[in-house]
Amino acid sequence: MPAIVCQSALEAVSLIQSGETLWTHSMGATPRVLLDALAKHALTLENLTLLQLHTEGAESLSHPDLRGHLRHRCFFGGVPTRPLLQSGDADYVPIFLSEVPKLFRSGEQKIDTAIIQVSPPDKHGMCSLGISVEATLAACQVAGKIIAHINPQMPRTHGDGFIHIDRFAAVYEQSASLPIHAFATGDAVSLAIGKNVAELVRDGDCLQMGIGAIPDAVLSCLTEHKDLGVHTELFSDGILQLVEKGVINNSKKRFYPGKLVTGFALGSQKLYDYVDDNPAVIFMDIEQVNDTSIIRKNPNVMAINSALQVDLSGQVCADSIGTKIYSGVGGQMDFIRGAGLSEGGRSVIALPSTASGGAISRIAPVLSPGAGVVTTRAHVHYIVTEYGAANLRGRSLRERAQALINIAHPDFREQLCRDAFEVWGLSL
Repeated sequence: MPAIVCQSALEAVSLIQSGETLWTHSMGATPRVLLDALAKHALTLENLTLLQLHTEGAESLSHPDLRGHLRHRCFFGGVPTRPLLQSGDADYVPIFLSEVPKLFRSGEQKIDTAIIQVSPPDKHGMCSLGISVEATLAACQVAGKIIAHINPQMPRTHGDGFIHIDRFAAVYEQSASLPIHAFATGDAVSLAIGKNVAELVRDGDCLQMGIGAIPDAVLSCLTEHKDLGVHTELFSDGILQLVEKGVINNSKKRFYPGKLVTGFALGSQKLYDYVDDNPAVIFMDIEQVNDTSIIRKNPNVMAINSALQVDLSGQVCADSIGTKIYSGVGGQMDFIRGAGLSEGGRSVIALPSTASGGAISRIAPVLSPGAGVVTTRAHVHYIVTEYGAANLRGRSLRERAQALINIAHPDFREQLCRDAFEVWGLSL
């Protein structure tokens, strides 16, 4: 049955009824036009549940008036949902990113309607999920109906993200700009961390990393490296710059050699133009991108991730500040484990040594009460701050504590030494 061609976004989302469980396309492909319309339509409905990862520009759905009408269920928190998660007005589901599609495909999590943003159909009627495949492909495969914003500005990307227009229940076409994230120029701390991480990267490594000041700083320090590859959740401008310089050529990879593999892209218009109809970039289902059995196929995987807090035993908190949910489990453990299983693989947790303007040490004797252990002390490898790198693999608790104190901010090292003895019974 052909899709209903709607004259407005509100008409398109009017197919949604009370009690439905919805999935929204996430990251840079967040269908903001449809979600803004949903914020109005939801006021006429009750008990909607909105499943999502990190969303961009979806603040309209966080309005207090929607309480009782729509509740967020987040596999990853972001700016629009963080206040709701921390006040108890939204639900957080801790889960590895690789397992979100499995949750859908197994039927454990039902989806009545998927709300997505796609490129215009090609001559075969195929639309592309564009710059964000992540878990949305799986959601579309199981959803009772799909409502699509067809956006001429959405790149047509290669890989897994093709859906025939006949699968859509309703479509609304409007040209709309995609969210832009500028390349972070980096402060002195980020640049120092970037340099320390870059020293651990070897020619021929296969990289995974996120977005932000620290990943961008790392990438800016890799211009003299050779034959790097990329198999990552997120494709950013920092990676693009190294592709253009020939530093990244994916020649040493065993899984899709010569191709850059990713789950989603977020960055500049230049980045979006680069991935448009580019067969050198493969956007894959995140169940595949983050599958440890696939990650490990590439030799010398270098997984670079961040954290909010690390304790002296090497436990890594990355999704909450104490009991306050900040982001999510995401794919950190998928890649740290995949890197650990890779021939010659390594992983890095990179973070500034302090928080709150230098008032708090991010390297703590123990994690804050309620802090989420995303990476266990058995999985952790390198911890890096602006003061250096600590290799924790195969190290005892005493050796770990000493190595971490050595890269803590100097203002906190003496107290951390005392804490190591008083809290852990470790004589350093």
